[in-house]
Amino acid sequence: MTIPERVREHCAAIAGAARHVSIDLDAAGRIEPGPPPALDPERHYLEGSREDVAMYMLTLDTINFGSGWFPELRKRPGSSGYYTVAWGLAERFRELGPWPGEELRRIEAAEVADVLGQDRRHELMALYADALRSLGDFLAGRSALDLLDGSAIRLAETLAEGMPFFDDVGFWKRAQITANDLALAGVAEFDDLDELTIFADNLVPHVLRVDGVLTYDAALADRIDRGELLPSGPEEAEIRACAVHACVHIAAELGVPERTLDTWLWDRGQQPRYKALARHRTRTVYY
Repeated sequence: MTIPERVREHCAAIAGAARHVSIDLDAAGRIEPGPPPALDPERHYLEGSREDVAMYMLTLDTINFGSGWFPELRKRPGSSGYYTVAWGLAERFRELGPWPGEELRRIEAAEVADVLGQDRRHELMALYADALRSLGDFLAGRSALDLLDGSAIRLAETLAEGMPFFDDVGFWKRAQITANDLALAGVAEFDDLDELTIFADNLVPHVLRVDGVLTYDAALADRIDRGELLPSGPEEAEIRACAVHACVHIAAELGVPERTLDTWLWDRGQQPRYKALARHRTRTVYY
């Protein structure tokens, strides 16, 4: 089975036995189509050479995690945690280009923190540095373009097999989103891009919850609403799995790829009414 097939099977099984999260597909009519997926050209580095932009996207998705720590980050004005990271990295690429392989393999938390405008002592910066060193080892002299062979699924499998922080078993969020981001950046074409699932994080389930598609039991809802950190485990897995499973049905009803629905929901989550409410926060290297 391919990674997307395994994700759908895994999430259907969890959703079918869920005790803390339920799905109401009758509420799915509240999900409205959005604009075509696109990357922000200011907060992402898209204007460079194909090779450099591809490396930027791969580097960004290597550290595209940490939402459990985002409330502690120094945010750029008007930017979420994700956009703060994406923008800081974009400015580094605009000024200096990609890290050479040897520098990437020995990068330290202090340098990552300086690039992103964060406290050098924050534990997330150490995790980001660990992830980037892993990327340097994984590439071993290859470029990001060397990983592309026309298949989004093979790229996802290569990333999941090659770097532990991408091996988000059962969901493979960042392994899949990397292919999608490379396509959105205009530096890669994949014949099987529309076979990807949604990219299960903490924002898409939050949007589905606010819109009534997902319902959490009273105890779980109270903990999230109070801003309590949710450990990795059954409850957190149910939230992500039920989001994936619900989106399989919603995407089919709307007649769009699941990856497109993911972007609509993620962009919807940037609206003030969604940001005003607490979402689940789990400290993990997977999202």
